[in-house]
Amino acid sequence: MMRMIFGTQNDTAGLIMRLTLGGVMLPHGLQKVFGLFGGAGLQATMHTFTAKLGLPAPVAVLVILAESAGALGLIVGFCTRLCALGIALVMGGAIFFVHARYGFFMNWTGNGAGEGFEYHLLAIGLALALVIHGAGKWSFDQRIAR
Repeated sequence: MMRMIFGTQNDTAGLIMRLTLGGVMLPHGLQKVFGLFGGAGLQATMHTFTAKLGLPAPVAVLVILAESAGALGLIVGFCTRLCALGIALVMGGAIFFVHARYGFFMNWTGNGAGEGFEYHLLAIGLALALVIHGAGKWSFDQRIAR
């Protein structure tokens, strides 16, 4: 069971995938938790998720944890498969609850009503690749699996 969760190869593919996904997701998590990078912070994010999107509070907390602690987990390579799965589920939820209505493409010109879901699909693909592949080189998972 431990090998299934933490097992990985000593390669750079996993390293590149997890640093990329973690590095892209962490600022989104920091927006939600601390209000950094123009984010709303924890209280306002919880309000938006529960009151406006209708998510139960425990689900809203899991979303915030996936984007913050999960991104950090990816960066250091700890519980990579679980962190990546959490991010994939969050991105799927973002498509379903928010972005599907705006179509596929991002709002590059700023003229649209909202953002499409192409970014979210890329994040899902990268996250699922990590679920299958594992953390790769220079990860805590690799050390734990030994």
